Amino acid sequence: MKKDLSNITSKFQYFGGAMMIPIILLVVCGFCMGLASPLVNFIFPEKSIAWVIASLFMRVGGMIMANIPIWFTVGIAFGLSRENKGWAALAGLFLMMVVNNTISVLLSLNGITPATCTVEGLTALGYTAEQANVMMPMYKQVGGIFTYDMSIFVSLICGGLAGFLMNKWGNKRLPEMFSFFAGAKFVMIIIPFFGVLTGSILFYIWPYINSGIQGLSNFIATSGLVGTFVHRCIDRALLPFGMHHLINFPLFYSPLGGSMIVDGVEHFGTIAIGNALVASPGATSFLIRSYSQGKVVINIAGWSGAMLAMYHTARPENRKKILALMIPALFTAAVVGVTEPMEFTILFANPLLYYLVHVPLAGIAAVLCEATKVSISGDALVFMLTNFLQPQKVHALSLLWIMPLFFGLYYFIFKFAIVRFNIMTPGRSESTEVKFANKQDLKSKSTTMDSAKGTSEDDIYAQNIVDAFGGAENILSVENCATRLRVKVRDSSSVEQKDFWINELGARGVVENGENYQIIFGPKVINICSDVKRILGR
Repeated sequence: MKKDLSNITSKFQYFGGAMMIPIILLVVCGFCMGLASPLVNFIFPEKSIAWVIASLFMRVGGMIMANIPIWFTVGIAFGLSRENKGWAALAGLFLMMVVNNTISVLLSLNGITPATCTVEGLTALGYTAEQANVMMPMYKQVGGIFTYDMSIFVSLICGGLAGFLMNKWGNKRLPEMFSFFAGAKFVMIIIPFFGVLTGSILFYIWPYINSGIQGLSNFIATSGLVGTFVHRCIDRALLPFGMHHLINFPLFYSPLGGSMIVDGVEHFGTIAIGNALVASPGATSFLIRSYSQGKVVINIAGWSGAMLAMYHTARPENRKKILALMIPALFTAAVVGVTEPMEFTILFANPLLYYLVHVPLAGIAAVLCEATKVSISGDALVFMLTNFLQPQKVHALSLLWIMPLFFGLYYFIFKFAIVRFNIMTPGRSESTEVKFANKQDLKSKSTTMDSAKGTSEDDIYAQNIVDAFGGAENILSVENCATRLRVKVRDSSSVEQKDFWINELGARGVVENGENYQIIFGPKVINICSDVKRILGR
């Protein structure tokens, strides 16, 4: 039972990691909208050369938002496939087009086309005016095909199915006379069959799913601050398991996150709405209920208080070492929003301190920001340039008291808990050395690679990671998300213990789930994963 649960959890984590891949395009969209919008709307004269150039970048951002299902389908299929990733991405896009085309044909057979998708057209088909008003938002042009508006849900289905098919039959062998169609090409050949089947099923069941989504969307929209608190608590509670993306993505990129008409266009999901408000010259604020407001309070003020508490409760002889670790960690949290070094430190020191103190405090911060109508763009300093370019949309005076409040709450609660329950946060143990590994340490511990002439330090580091997992033969798969190296091994007993990863390889945390490991390295994990795959020949 425990092994089955571990496997299910691992699959969810793997899927969540794949969903992170297309996020880079949403970051690009935010930069394009945030930088170009004030230039187009307030600064450059209309139709000047500078205005035209800025307008082009705004159009790039709009193009990204208009095609979210396509980006997510390609990214998820790419991320889920263990091999033939390029083929998998193409298969995902092909599958989505087949699915949407199948739905379009079946809709047309029932008289529903772009021409009849109006109140008058639908009432002529026998629907009431009330039914017509409910039905019309359910349809949309996706990639030039008239189909259901399924947002990223069609991406989850098509990307997931394409990745599964490529993993199952991507190395399919056929008789010699048909060998041209073997491997990844075989998957492309069977895509139409799966696409027609999937599209036919979705044609009949999506209206019911859509009704359920609308009901859930209405609940979230009407639950107010309670819903905000619950969301943030679940988000932080799922972080250690790498599954927090699964609750965030539907809110960020689908109607579950709400809808808003901005400049005559209806947008769904908090990311699309937020980007539309950034680009709108008439908007008077950024999105208040973004499900991200409050993060900046914890990232800057909360963790500063917690780290100061850890500093004051450390042994005097260890405080300089603690300070050397804390300053880079706090800088990373404030500037780019990566808080996992602190969160995993607290989690590993005492899970109750994480779940009974940090998680509810994070929820309360989100509630206070929403209740006081804090309106800022971005949850880390690097993403906040838009706030300076469009100050008329910023409403953040309440942060002047919210941030000191949470600095104090984190400091006093963490200090009391650490002392009262003798929690072994870094620097309190007499025997544990407080340090991160450096490259010189890694050179001295390298095995196979350090004897090779001309081997780079990155290769030595990657080889040490491979060795720490018990060698190449023990590694079944290697992937990464935004901050974590995700590895599945044959034998978990051959993998180094948590202390080795943290003290010798400089990891910020380790999550073990049976044969599945998540090693938290931070944003540099993308390069680390590439180096490890190169060492493995994958």
